Amino acid sequence: MTPRDDRSSSAGAAAPRSPPGPKRLLLVALSLLATVLFLALGIWQVERRAWKLDLIARVEARLSAAPVPAPGRTDWPTNSRDADEYRRVTTSGRFLPGRAVRVMAVTEKGAGSWLLEPLVTGTGDTILINRGFVPPDWPAPPGSGEGLATVTGLLRMTEPGGGFLRSNDPSQDRWYSRDVAAIAAAKGLGPTAPYFIDADASGNRPGGPGGPVGGLTVVAFRNHHLIYALTWFGLAGMAGYAAYRAWRER
Repeated sequence: MTPRDDRSSSAGAAAPRSPPGPKRLLLVALSLLATVLFLALGIWQVERRAWKLDLIARVEARLSAAPVPAPGRTDWPTNSRDADEYRRVTTSGRFLPGRAVRVMAVTEKGAGSWLLEPLVTGTGDTILINRGFVPPDWPAPPGSGEGLATVTGLLRMTEPGGGFLRSNDPSQDRWYSRDVAAIAAAKGLGPTAPYFIDADASGNRPGGPGGPVGGLTVVAFRNHHLIYALTWFGLAGMAGYAAYRAWRER
């Protein structure tokens, strides 16, 4: 008899896998770490989306509500952005002449400034009022800010520091954000509410000489958190698959 040839069977047998080398183990570990990181970022974006939707709902409810009295001095320590921003408020008092500041603004009417003037209420509280937009060449009329006035508008929290890449310069009376504390200090106003009021269009002068135009507040919130979450989860899937392939191909 012819001796049995076992070469074919031995050739077809699977070769034992060698243990993974340090470089491949490092690749697997990094891929798993990236997977965990991307999953965490995706979950964080889901949580941020829930928070943003709740914020939008709360702000829309405030915008449609009837105006309430502006918070007084005893309420100032508890005023916060989450609890009070964009609440419709009203107050009455007298503007302090000669204490107005102009804060750089870009609106639907073009480039110009917000005109902020301090108002002293009947109870002695000082509140900064954003009376509205004025163009660059707008001259303040004589006696601007004098007289009894009632203001209705949106409560806005202070904007400390300055604008994008520009810091407020109180010494030169250059303002790029509505920083209540800095404006109050520069104008010697004393204790001032930690918020300002964006006056609505009720104070505009029909047919007037181009005085401050109120009611230009833009209330909009970017909500792209779902797209961000899907992106992070997609990257997590890719990193997890990379870890699987690296482990299987050792």
